[in-house]
Amino acid sequence: METLDFSKASLIDFLDIEDSNLFERAEIFADFVGYLHDTNHHFYRRVSTTGSGATVSIQDKCSGLEREMIFMASNDYLNLTKHPRTIQAGVDAVLKYGSGAGSVPLLGGTLDIHIELEEKIAKMKGCEAAILYSSGFGSNCGTVLAMLKEKDLAILDMYVHASIIDGCANTNVKYFKHNDLESLEHILKSNMNFRTKFVIVDGVYSMDGDIAPLDKIVELAHQYNAYVMVDEAHASGVIGATGKGTPEHFNIEGKVDVVAGTFSKGLGSVGGYICGSKKLINLLHYYSRSYMFSTAMTPQSAASLVAAIDVIQEEPAIRAKLWDNINYFKSNLLQLGFNIGNAQTAIFPVIIGDDFKVRETCRILDEMGIYANPVQYPAVPRKLSRIRFSLMSAHTRDHLDKTLNTMEHIKKVLKITETSQKTSMN
Repeated sequence: METLDFSKASLIDFLDIEDSNLFERAEIFADFVGYLHDTNHHFYRRVSTTGSGATVSIQDKCSGLEREMIFMASNDYLNLTKHPRTIQAGVDAVLKYGSGAGSVPLLGGTLDIHIELEEKIAKMKGCEAAILYSSGFGSNCGTVLAMLKEKDLAILDMYVHASIIDGCANTNVKYFKHNDLESLEHILKSNMNFRTKFVIVDGVYSMDGDIAPLDKIVELAHQYNAYVMVDEAHASGVIGATGKGTPEHFNIEGKVDVVAGTFSKGLGSVGGYICGSKKLINLLHYYSRSYMFSTAMTPQSAASLVAAIDVIQEEPAIRAKLWDNINYFKSNLLQLGFNIGNAQTAIFPVIIGDDFKVRETCRILDEMGIYANPVQYPAVPRKLSRIRFSLMSAHTRDHLDKTLNTMEHIKKVLKITETSQKTSMN
């Protein structure tokens, strides 16, 4: 049986160990997880007892005791999971409808609160209609599986979300260089004979925090008779003049063929959606398997999301506070000499380019009461391994300063130099 060096191993190494069956691989992987625990390099499934917020109580794995940490790893950018209006709307819905929808949406599970949410998210995204899913992964994967078959072509940004990639199992796929219009045009020019061509991008990329040049992508794709789908997971509530997302950010509302997204980030709940023409949405009702065969979104989630959309529109000060935090944190990270790539939103990759130093950085942050996530190979290339910080509107200046001061200390202790960071990008 193959022997792995755990100090240099990554998660992908356990998928196909030579001469090992599934359960043997699981046993070896359990030893690897044990190694990470023993070296204080295991930062997954940390258990919170308080939910998302600027600070969070984390239960110690061994003692069971709780300690408060600054939470720099949540996608709850506007803190809408704890907003009084979203909470009350959810409570009211549970009392009115019960704890679940009771059936799949195509048959007996569609409630009037679902219809209200569909109408609100479609309007927010500048589209005719919307369809709801019980997960964001399901909305992306199920929609692409339904739309694209063996005579079609998906043209994907190389950094697009895994749910899109999995949705392309039954179609042809070409990847273009990240946010590279010249690379995209080359693929469009070279693949004119497919029945349907769909360019699929993220509005805001989850690992880098940068924004797709959606206006130019739409113009280019339509020039070559291709359609465009944008995943708004990390854009909704964050970018755009009123928080409506990437189409609003580029003033192209109504011009994107399919607008997808999840409700689990800036909108503070769970589930997914697809917005588009009424005819396309009608097609998905009958052909998207993750819609047809999944029980409908809980009424509590739907009601909280209706309230969340209202909050985004009616309380712009929340988004303004988030952007104040973004600008402050970004300017200070740059001043400290960290490589943050092309971060433009609430997601900050501090690119270190060394898996061991990433784990050590996360260990020191954890010891200092700062909860952040390590991102290593295969999630990103080895030379781009990083710590990923996510900001929220509820973070105070003290929270940000403690994080920045700790990172300055770590940079000196681990000898993270600007030169080595730049080298890691090459």
